[in-house]
Amino acid sequence: MQMLQTLIPPSSSPTAVAAALPVAFAFFLVIYILGYSLVFRHWPSGARSEASSCLISLFHGTPAVFIASFAIYSDSDRGFSATNTPFQSAVLDFSVAYFFVDLLHYVFFFSPGDALFIGHHLATLFVFLTCRYLVGHGAFAILTLLVLAEVTSFCQNVWTLAGVRKGDSKLAARVYRLLSPPFYAFYSVVRGVLGPVFMYKMGEFYWSGVADGVVPRWVWVSWMVVVIGAISVSILWITNLWVDLYRERKLDGRLEKKKDR
Repeated sequence: MQMLQTLIPPSSSPTAVAAALPVAFAFFLVIYILGYSLVFRHWPSGARSEASSCLISLFHGTPAVFIASFAIYSDSDRGFSATNTPFQSAVLDFSVAYFFVDLLHYVFFFSPGDALFIGHHLATLFVFLTCRYLVGHGAFAILTLLVLAEVTSFCQNVWTLAGVRKGDSKLAARVYRLLSPPFYAFYSVVRGVLGPVFMYKMGEFYWSGVADGVVPRWVWVSWMVVVIGAISVSILWITNLWVDLYRERKLDGRLEKKKDR
């Protein structure tokens, strides 16, 4: 918590809030470099960069859930059109810094399969930056979406790291196998149920037009397009993973039966 207060001081001082973005950017950049050059230095090159990306995600995801939740509930005016508080703005900067660094990772280690992640990061940055610097309202909605997006990140990053090494590590393969069902279930509930419910409430509010004076229509429509796209891709992704898991378990069952014969 002390580290988070250093990165995002709960002060309304304009200087403290303005410093949040560059300080957080430097923080995530240093974590990535340390991960790549020290923590994962013995990993294969491709896995090394992916693991370093997971490392900064670990330093962003779970902390973001806590500080975003605190930023939401510390403000008595919790509404879709409420003015962003200084602390909410600093939390947005914290996440903007993370997505900038991770975007640099994907650009620097680009492969054709990364195009979707680059598009996701650019769209997310658009939403965060317009909320933070253009309209100055709507942080309640964006930070709630951030909580829903990142609450599964710890499980996802551990699962991803295990998946990267499952081919050459029995421990990683076991962790990957054991973690997959509960992670898939958790992710399905958050992205397949809670996310769409909140997205509907958000869209219903903005569609009414009551916030058009502070969040222009083109801005909130853009936000909704990004949110709908992100949730749709997430549902498609987790559905494919469930299908793959079913096929793997079915194949394992057949192999076990052959051994027993």
